[in-house]
Amino acid sequence: MPARIDGNRLWSHLMAMAEVGPTANGGSNRQAISDEDAAGRSLLLEWATAAGCTAQTDEIGNLFIRRAGRDESLPPVLMGSHLDTQPTGGRFDGVYGVLGGLEVIESLNDMDHQTEAPVELAVWTNEEGSRFQYSMMGSAVWANWLELDAALALVDKDGLTVAEELDRLGWAGERPASPHPYTAAFELHIEQGPILEADQLDVGVVTGVQGFRWYTIRITGDPAHAGPTPMEVRHDPAAAISRIVGDVYATAADFGPWGRSTFAQFHSEPVSPNTVPGLLTCSLDIRHPILADLDAMEALMRASVAAAAEAFGVGVEIAVDNDSPPVAFDPNCIGWVQESVDDLGLTNQQMVSGAGHDACYVALHCPTSMIFVPCDGGISHNEAESITSEQAEHGASVLLGAVMRAAQLQP
Repeated sequence: MPARIDGNRLWSHLMAMAEVGPTANGGSNRQAISDEDAAGRSLLLEWATAAGCTAQTDEIGNLFIRRAGRDESLPPVLMGSHLDTQPTGGRFDGVYGVLGGLEVIESLNDMDHQTEAPVELAVWTNEEGSRFQYSMMGSAVWANWLELDAALALVDKDGLTVAEELDRLGWAGERPASPHPYTAAFELHIEQGPILEADQLDVGVVTGVQGFRWYTIRITGDPAHAGPTPMEVRHDPAAAISRIVGDVYATAADFGPWGRSTFAQFHSEPVSPNTVPGLLTCSLDIRHPILADLDAMEALMRASVAAAAEAFGVGVEIAVDNDSPPVAFDPNCIGWVQESVDDLGLTNQQMVSGAGHDACYVALHCPTSMIFVPCDGGISHNEAESITSEQAEHGASVLLGAVMRAAQLQP
């Protein structure tokens, strides 16, 4: 019989963590490097210490919890995700991967099973990027994708820097924030989409992650009175953005089914209902799992912006805020996950993740894969985010099987 985790214990831990930074509508608010985030880590460390683990923190605050292996000279097998949330986040995004990893460690203890290689559980700092706006920040620094000093200098809306908050919480550790050798890495996560639920499947075996790029678009025009100023003589940023939005969404449809485009964070100045704005800014997120298609979508977006700027007589600047390339996961890691799924008799499919995850950066330096479980309605980044205890048990049991396979093998 394949090994399984203790579903009741995992669910108990998930519900206890949900009470750290609870929101009015049943979600969680543990924004990165906050007091609530620290309280969540303290609770996790209490459980990990009771499970016989040791812990270290690196220079950007990433937390690594270690269960010793029979041969400590072997590269560990890594699990992990994040504990920070959106301001009105759910109970499972990120935290499920962390507590599922803790449950793997506790289940290995229950079985009195000494893996050949050590096992580590990572809690990556600031995956969400909501308080300090760089998503997957901790893993990006660890992977040498983002400079440590640049991450430390990020500022929240209150003017506090990452460096100041890490120092305040005592999270600025001595362990270098740089890649360490790992035999394999696995991240367990809710799907954050509707595919598994719609197909009535237990598990997704994740083979890769869409690439994504974040932009800030800044359009400058001439403020003018909304009444006397004829439409044809205006230099109106809103007219330009309306054309750009239509073009970019049409491009996403042309690159379907995986093309994605999302405009958000619109802001105009002056803030007045009866003045043509002199400045309009917004964010844009574009995604695709194929790099050539992502490049093509960006090129078409830039062409649309240039055409709209000329047509409406406005100035435009485009800043690239984040560039995360598409990721193809390691065939061996995918195979270990698939073997574990098959042994457990779970219905499944191989799939690409539409959302970015810390595993994207981890995969730059070590063999990696992911495991998805369905979530109700595909809803995430929302207080209504929901999975069942059975779904939680399925995914964590798959993780257990994959880790046992990887940790028994010589590199």
